[in-house]
Amino acid sequence: MINIISLRIRRAVKRFASIPWSIYRIQEALGRIEHRQTQQCNDYKQSEFRVFSQWGEDGIIQYLINRIPIERKLFVEFGVEDYTESNTRFLLTNNQWAGLVIDGNIANINYIRRDPIVYWGSNLKAVCSFITKENINEILHDNGIAGDIGMLSVDIDGNDYWVWEAINSVSPRIVICEYNSQFGPTAEVSVPYDSAFVRDTAHFSKIYYGASIAALVSLATKKGYSLVASNSAGNNVFFVRNDLIGSMPVITSRQAYNQAQFREYHDENRELTYDDFETRLLKISHLSLHDFKTNSVSKISDISDIHPLNAVK
Repeated sequence: MINIISLRIRRAVKRFASIPWSIYRIQEALGRIEHRQTQQCNDYKQSEFRVFSQWGEDGIIQYLINRIPIERKLFVEFGVEDYTESNTRFLLTNNQWAGLVIDGNIANINYIRRDPIVYWGSNLKAVCSFITKENINEILHDNGIAGDIGMLSVDIDGNDYWVWEAINSVSPRIVICEYNSQFGPTAEVSVPYDSAFVRDTAHFSKIYYGASIAALVSLATKKGYSLVASNSAGNNVFFVRNDLIGSMPVITSRQAYNQAQFREYHDENRELTYDDFETRLLKISHLSLHDFKTNSVSKISDISDIHPLNAVK
């Protein structure tokens, strides 16, 4: 009797252990179905779907790689946390790309390295490093990444503008970068550079981070890229290298901008307040941003083209 019970327990444990793998395969299968359904879309806005991305980035990425020649199917993504939710995971497993992912938390990197689905079953390297504009090129060099690559995804909730500006060792064909919609569609601003910047401690609200969409578009132009897409959630923009644009429509920051609907403002007790967009912006109006139009650091309340402060003064 004891042997029978023990056998049944082992079988139950084995079935339970296989559940994550089964769920993962279902997610992948649904993603492939959605991809086939959106493959003929001629508008990036209709191509959104998510498998492992936070919002609709998986679909937009598929839309772009079907229209842009990619010779070296290699990506770099940083700020991935434990990689269960990311911009490149579906690209890795569905399209068989190779990649380098970077995160500043060793617990996250260890989690990725223990994940048999992506780390054993795919050509992925996970590296622990706190990224700054001073070390990013060295990190890429030390991991054998240089020259032409398929994609770069930047999402570090802070120095995104400054780090992308500093990157000169790779030439990605597609760049994805997070923007902060609180700063509006036309202001060219970013949090001032601080090599030790951490979003969660920079301000208790957790909405003081990153750069505006217009700042990223201006930087992209200087680096030889054009804006071709944005997600409807209002936090990611997609650029393509100018030599590969072809007939793909180029859009402006105003056309791409979407006001984020997620309400992530935290009060001083670290509790969500669920404030609306305007209230959130007013609550951080005393904080400072680097204004690239004037090349100076100013309080948010003093930057006239940040919407909607200029309309409510």
